[in-house]
Amino acid sequence: MKLPVNARHMLVIDDSGRVLMAKDADTVVPIASLTKLMTAMVVLDARQDMNEEIRIEDADVDRLKHSRSRVRVGATMSREAALELALISSENRAASALARHFPGGLPAYEAAVAAKIRALGLSHTSLADPTGLSPHNTSTAAEVARIAAAAARYPVIARISSDKSSEVEVNGRPRELRNTNHLVGAKGWDIRLSKTGYTEEAGRCLAMRMKSGGQTITVVLLDADGSAQRLRDAAAIRKSLAKIAAV
Repeated sequence: MKLPVNARHMLVIDDSGRVLMAKDADTVVPIASLTKLMTAMVVLDARQDMNEEIRIEDADVDRLKHSRSRVRVGATMSREAALELALISSENRAASALARHFPGGLPAYEAAVAAKIRALGLSHTSLADPTGLSPHNTSTAAEVARIAAAAARYPVIARISSDKSSEVEVNGRPRELRNTNHLVGAKGWDIRLSKTGYTEEAGRCLAMRMKSGGQTITVVLLDADGSAQRLRDAAAIRKSLAKIAAV
């Protein structure tokens, strides 16, 4: 089914792998913070202590895009809190710290990511950093859908990323987080996994899994012109899915 959406690349599939809607889904483009789904999977694969305290260092500061951060250098938090910050608030310093604290450090993290890409059969995906800030973090809408499906098999990722809000401790003090996808928790939406992304090169991106018509649907939008357009695209897709289910 064809659907006019603003995003330059789009894929909607069901859990059987049937393509319901597509738009230029095989072109390789930057994917921004959708990268953090892969970071989360690799971190969880390492089976480290989720309660262990990790520290934000100067090495975690974004000197490429100079993105803002709500976590200061020197801040400490549990590994699980860092994962929540990375997935719910898309906090770049938290994602960077998770990779630095990987067993064996950054080289081992990078090797684990490369192995994960191979294991998932992603022949058009290349990830240069754990945050997605690098324009060299690239994939296709079709392969991002496979990344989202793989991430959904991790109960921790599914739970965290589908929370509308959460509270974590940073430096021993509570910090409230709100999901960067404003559709999570909104009336009429049943979202089971979500991750947004944005850089100038990638545009506004979204990967999510949601319940529609009794089945789980994966939606990927890459390179939309703005947050409002991304939300409108998602709403148009949901409306079209409802029509398909009613037929």
